[in-house]
Amino acid sequence: MASAYYEFYRGSPIGIALTDSLDELITSGDITPQLAIKVLQQFDKSLADTMVNSVKAKATLKASRAPFLYVPTLTPFQGHLKTYRNCDDVWTFVVKDASFKMDGSEGVVHTPSVKIIACKNGEAMEASKK
Repeated sequence: MASAYYEFYRGSPIGIALTDSLDELITSGDITPQLAIKVLQQFDKSLADTMVNSVKAKATLKASRAPFLYVPTLTPFQGHLKTYRNCDDVWTFVVKDASFKMDGSEGVVHTPSVKIIACKNGEAMEASKK
């Protein structure tokens, strides 16, 4: 059965470290490839659930040029939208000349470009299959 969770957290530093460790364990014969797949699927689920349930920080994104973009289902942000695409219910936005301000923070972080990836969480994906 296919996993209901996206695998893009596997590209994070902790995901890469987990994958490398699992590869070493498979190579040494300590675990089977099937067990490694189950571990990675649990990692995908746990990280996605943690992002939904535990991360409460919000950010405002503002770019230095118009046009403005507002996505009502996400944290509102505005900026110069360079590119966007939708593939398999995964939206990718690239915003240029962006500034971030986190709620409860005094500082503003400036960046020439930011990539935003938006997708359904695992519960929403499972519900849409029913």
